[in-house]
Amino acid sequence: MNDEVYSHGHHPSVTAAHASRTVASSAAYLEPLLEAGLDLLDLGCGPGSITAGFADIVTPGSVLGIDSSADVVAQASEAHADVANVEFREGNVYDLDAADESFDVVHAHQLLQHLADPVAALREMRRVVRPGGIVAVREADFGAMTWYPAVGELDEWRELYGTLARGNRGEPDAGRRLPGWAAEAGFADVEVSSSNWIYATAEDRRSHAGSWAERVLHSAFAEQTLERGLADQQTLDRLAEGWRRWARADGGVFLMPSVEILARG
Repeated sequence: MNDEVYSHGHHPSVTAAHASRTVASSAAYLEPLLEAGLDLLDLGCGPGSITAGFADIVTPGSVLGIDSSADVVAQASEAHADVANVEFREGNVYDLDAADESFDVVHAHQLLQHLADPVAALREMRRVVRPGGIVAVREADFGAMTWYPAVGELDEWRELYGTLARGNRGEPDAGRRLPGWAAEAGFADVEVSSSNWIYATAEDRRSHAGSWAERVLHSAFAEQTLERGLADQQTLDRLAEGWRRWARADGGVFLMPSVEILARG
């Protein structure tokens, strides 16, 4: 994972959006199975908001958050310094610094879509989970996202993002592939479900569109598309304005579906 390219990067527009995620918004499929005393590993933890939420639920169990970015690990450690049973470390999802059968739960949220070898990552998750434990993974599916009203720039954005992500050896339509990846990784028991993020209130539309407008202009998305000649600055300016125009539309809705698995065995 450390030598792979993260399509989003760690611009504040990205990390702020990630820091708003919670167990309730992003891991509701797993939450009912968590209980006090479990040891949990959170891979691709980012700024740690979901990780810290897990720690509150499983205390006095321990939670370890792993991310490939040292800067993000430092940010998470500072933000959640008051949570006694959580620790954040830099690490590699393909080669975890953990013994076999170390954790009751291994969790990853929106991670596999960015990896060149998601099956290898799942095999490593399977290695470190205890017998009877759970590997819980949730992945969005960009191809299944839909919005209203129709805004041509958002169609262009999705196509451009897909080209960029696949150029980085990722798979933005990871959600639909997740059950197959889990089976290939050797899991015998895979429970599949789905859930959505929906941006429909004026406040939610402003937040979601504002985040993506900033990413289109200033994040690694912008840097990589310009460096590779996938788009010019005029195009990026136009895409960002398309996001803002969608946010201003009365009755606007953006639906972002994810597929999630609870894998055992």
